[in-house]
Amino acid sequence: MNQRFDLGGVIVATTLAFTPDDSAPAGLAVDYDRFAAHCEFLLDNGCRGVGPNGSLGEYSSLTDEERRTVIQTAVRTVGDRGLVVAGVHGVGSHQATHWAELAAEDGADAVLLLPPTIYRANRSEVLAHYAAVNEVGIPIMIYNNPFDTKVDLTPDILAELAELDNVVAVKEFSGDVRRVLEIKELAPDLDVIAGADDLLFESLVAGATGWFAGYPNAFPREAVEIYTLVTEGRIDEARELYRHLVAAFRWDSKTEFVQAIKLSIDMAGQSYGGPTRPPRGPLSAEHEAQVRKDTEAALTYIAARPSR
Repeated sequence: MNQRFDLGGVIVATTLAFTPDDSAPAGLAVDYDRFAAHCEFLLDNGCRGVGPNGSLGEYSSLTDEERRTVIQTAVRTVGDRGLVVAGVHGVGSHQATHWAELAAEDGADAVLLLPPTIYRANRSEVLAHYAAVNEVGIPIMIYNNPFDTKVDLTPDILAELAELDNVVAVKEFSGDVRRVLEIKELAPDLDVIAGADDLLFESLVAGATGWFAGYPNAFPREAVEIYTLVTEGRIDEARELYRHLVAAFRWDSKTEFVQAIKLSIDMAGQSYGGPTRPPRGPLSAEHEAQVRKDTEAALTYIAARPSR
């Protein structure tokens, strides 16, 4: 295993800005300038890096050209200030390997990789999928999201995948915080990265070494502060901040997470969220009201805190 590459810290699964354009898919063109500005905003607020072309980045709604240009924009913007961990998810290993090769060619530092998408792969197919992408030679963060893929990368499977030379970490999104310690027991050299925002505190306390996150798109400074407080052992302070943000963070684990996080970004007013491209539509009136309530509560608390 590649032990020299550390994917700890707060790496943000970036949202992607669109602008109305009748000639673009679904009438929405990727706004690369706003995306670049958003990456800058996250780095300026202490995040270690960005993770473009994840599900939060609406990769499945992008053309091939858009998908590659997003990575190139992120790499150019981040430069040597941080990391770019490119989503390279694909239906099969040939697609995922293609995207990993392009990510490496375009200067990404590492890739985030789901099991085969759409198709519910069995164990041997999952192992073959990761083994194929491993041959590209770029560090891999496995992404375990059984809700979307219907494939649960259990700790025993992760232990086997961890034997691949370039597999260095797992973004754990099973919702079971017990997995953190079990993964560390079975695969002690595999970095466990918190994937669900509303299990961040619990995962870090249990031993996760990073956070590949959604809500730092809206609250990057406070997200980094929670991470830092836990890693410094200031658990009470971390829990106090976390409990005032976790209601908003829970939207990261809901079906409407992309729309919710983009709305929270717009409400925070320091960056741009904007619309989503189909198949994602606007929030229902009920959901929008609740996102606004949860986000406003977080913003009110943040505004009332002493300057730090």
